[in-house]
Formats: sequence, structure tokens, C-alpha cells
Amino acid sequence: MNGAYLDFEKPIADLENKIQEMKDLSLNGGFQLEGEILLLEKKLEKVQKEVYSRLTRWQRVLLARHPRRPQSSDYISLMAADFLEIHGDRGFADDKAVITGFGSIDSKPVAILGQQKGKDTKQKLKHNFGMAHPEGYRKALRFMQLAAKFSLPILIFIDTPGAYPGIGAEERGQAEAIAHNLREMSFLPVPVVIFVIGEGASGGALGIGIGDRVYMLENSWYSVISPEGCAAILWRDAAKAPQAAEALKPAAFDLLELGIIDGVIPEPGGSAHREPAQQAQRIKETFLTALDELESTTTDKLIRNRIQKFRVMGQFYEVEPLPRQDS
Repeated sequence: MNGAYLDFEKPIADLENKIQEMKDLSLNGGFQLEGEILLLEKKLEKVQKEVYSRLTRWQRVLLARHPRRPQSSDYISLMAADFLEIHGDRGFADDKAVITGFGSIDSKPVAILGQQKGKDTKQKLKHNFGMAHPEGYRKALRFMQLAAKFSLPILIFIDTPGAYPGIGAEERGQAEAIAHNLREMSFLPVPVVIFVIGEGASGGALGIGIGDRVYMLENSWYSVISPEGCAAILWRDAAKAPQAAEALKPAAFDLLELGIIDGVIPEPGGSAHREPAQQAQRIKETFLTALDELESTTTDKLIRNRIQKFRVMGQFYEVEPLPRQDS
């Protein structure tokens, strides 16, 4: 398939191409094909529901990486008015993998932070494929502390294949920067609402992932390691990523069941890239609803609840040991 469609989206691609051909014939060739086009559009809607309703975990991972999937900058432009970007960590550099700035959502001032991958080759290189260096996490923390100073709620978009693992990043304290964020975010005195909009890989995601509410889009994933990384470690074969995805359970519905996240946001049309504006509206509504609840909570209780939320995270199963057999 071409870059606009994944392999399992082939039935959708075939129908969309056919509809476009008929529209071109109707417009340029003078043919009256409105009835046929309407029938195909109805069929397309049915096929979309069928394709996206039976996705495997691995296919959801692929959708989270879809080349047309909306990124943080898309949601910011769709949701926030008068967005003003803030740059730099005031220590080393301005990491383009992290976007920070102030804007308003429905006339409400908000601090917005997001990881940005980039879409074409030039953008991907500029944003380092969404993999932040230590200065990216320090930039994020500086910004969040600035938001706290002015009592602004914080909206965070997570979308990263992981923190950058290069030598320079390690020399500048990658692990320390992430760990420092975990501690400091736990005590932020303002509401923090987080959305995993694409990939949420390991400490790269968790470094900006401590909040009062954590939501995932339906086809995003969030895990300690990517399926390819897991497969390479367990079976020494990255091609077994689909098998690893089933074992990792990184999908939104898995993490909701395990108590890791607070909710799953459905994706209109089966995937966020099909209806970005509708997806942004759903995120905005979820954010404002969560904010109404959180802003009525005292600061002490807000912090206490946030810390407790992560302390008890996860579910554990105990089984009776097998009876011992004496030799």
C-alpha cells in the first residue's frame, strides 16, 4: 500500500479511490453518477466500521504510527486560540521534540505541552522523530512550573517512540531528567490532564506522564517498551512484534481494564486521521469535563490524590502454589 494507507486498510482504499474516480467523471465528464456515489459512500461507511472494529493490538500500534495521524501541533491548532509557544530549557538548548506554550480553550487560559514527531522528512529530522533529549524534559518541567506559578491548568499530549537513546543524551543526564520530572510533576499544585494521542513508549512518555487524569485515544498505545523492542529481547526477532503486542497488552482497552488510565476516547470514522477536527472536539470536551472536576478539589487533596493514583496503579493476581511433591 502507499503511505496513506496501511495494509489492512486496503478495502477502504479501494472504495475511496473508486468514489474519487466517479466524482471526477461526474465533474469533468458530464456523467450523472450521484446515485452510484451515494451507494458507494454508504458501503464505505459500513466497510470502515468492519475494518476498525476487529483490529488486533498490533494493528492498533500501526494506526498509532499512521503517517496521516494528527500530532500535538494539529490538536493545538484545532483546540487552542492564540497559542504562544515558549522555547528552551534555559540551560542547554530548545528541544524541538517538545512543544510548550500558552493558549485558551473555550476562553479558558491553559498551559499546553506536547511531544511532536513531524510528518515529512524535514520535520521528522527537526523534531528528532518525537524523541526528546534531556533538555526536552527540562524544558517541559520549566514550563510546567511556570504554569503552576500562574495557576494555569496543564494539558499534555503524549506521542513518542521513546526518549532519545544517543550518547549525548546519556551524557547530559537523560535518566536523571526523566526521574526528576516524575518527582516534580507529582507535586504540581495545578490540575494536570494527559492524553496519549499516538505512541506512549517507556520513560520517554512517562517523563511527562504524571497527571490527575490520563486518557488514551482508542488506537493509541502505552507500554514499557515497543512491541519490536520486546520481540527483539525475548525472541531475538523483531518480526515477532505482533506476537509481542498481544503479550504486552499496550492498547487503550487493556490499560483501562488494568486501571492504568482513566478513560478511552473513541476515534471518529474508526481512526483519528480520518476526522481530525471531530477527534480534537472529543479531546477538548473530555479535557474540560475533567477540569471541572479537578478545579473543585483543594490543592492538598489534588496532590495527595495524584500521588496515590500512581502508587496503587496496576492489578495483580495471586494464585495458590502447586502442592509440593516430596521425592
